[in-house]
Amino acid sequence: MIRISFSKYCKRKILYKQIFKEINDLVLDSIPIVSILSFFIGGVVAIQMALNLESPLLSKTLIGFATRQSVILEFAPTFISIIMAGKVGSYISSSIGTMRVTEQIDALEVMGINSLNYLVFPKIIAMLLYPFVITISMFLGIIGGLLAMQLTGVPSEAYIEGIQSDFDGYHVTYSYVKTLVFSFVLATVPAFHGYYLKGGALDVGKASTQSFYWTSIIIIIINYIITQLLLA
Repeated sequence: MIRISFSKYCKRKILYKQIFKEINDLVLDSIPIVSILSFFIGGVVAIQMALNLESPLLSKTLIGFATRQSVILEFAPTFISIIMAGKVGSYISSSIGTMRVTEQIDALEVMGINSLNYLVFPKIIAMLLYPFVITISMFLGIIGGLLAMQLTGVPSEAYIEGIQSDFDGYHVTYSYVKTLVFSFVLATVPAFHGYYLKGGALDVGKASTQSFYWTSIIIIIINYIITQLLLA
């Protein structure tokens, strides 16, 4: 499927139009939900860290350090990607699956258009901007932790110092590597379930459920493998 998606290209003007449409539907429309989740979960992580560091022998800077590490290493790239498997994945599988059921894909093939290139290729290219969404998630998660600490009485200076302490840029690189791999999974696995759908309208919903199920599993497995390769 992937090989065919990158062959026999449609007209450039049509592809550009599809790519910008997919960027809007898959990336830009995901920013609000990602922003809300990241902000509040970042705050929850910081509060939980503060509750577990009540000993006066432990520095409050550890709250900022632990929050930063949790958000950058796992929460933003992995947890958000699983959420996106539900939002983006369901949209991709249901939209392509509906086209399969209503025979629109067959019509594209009859007209001599490479349906995989027309439907799947723009989604893969659009999801290359997915790291931009994860960057927003990282930023808002840390800001949410800062606001939570201000509300609970922890000095902002201690939290900010914890964020800055022992910062390793390689961890950010690791997160972006995971994000790029996850973006490819988010674009292709749901597309596969939608494109090769068999059945009627009821099976579109089943395909969406299956795409979320398999996308989530693949993301978790890939997360483990990349972590072993890059951090072990």
